[in-house]
Amino acid sequence: MFSHIMVGANDTAASKAFYDAIFAAMGVAPGFADDKGRVFWMTPAGIFAITPPIDGQPASGANGGTIGFAAANTDMADAWHAAGLANGGTACEDAPGVRSGGMGPLYLAYLRDPAGNKLCAMHRMAA
Repeated sequence: MFSHIMVGANDTAASKAFYDAIFAAMGVAPGFADDKGRVFWMTPAGIFAITPPIDGQPASGANGGTIGFAAANTDMADAWHAAGLANGGTACEDAPGVRSGGMGPLYLAYLRDPAGNKLCAMHRMAA
């Protein structure tokens, strides 16, 4: 359904270090920058990118917005979370763990990136 996701970054170097770390935990190669200062991570499932805002205003996270990344297992979600904390991310929501609801058991780990964007690593567990 999605071709790409792009979020704003106030400090692209700090954000690149953060995303390189969390994506490495998921087996994704480091991002590469273009001549406009945007950074891209290419995967078979789509593209993730960061950019300084075009309008020159500060980047900010969406209130109520979350970008979710699929984790193959709980260990990957935990590694993703730890890599984010070690590279400028901040914990948000509850600690990584199992949540139960209408979609069955999910293992969720939440972070905010250096610009405040809310992220989640999610692993769908067997019912």
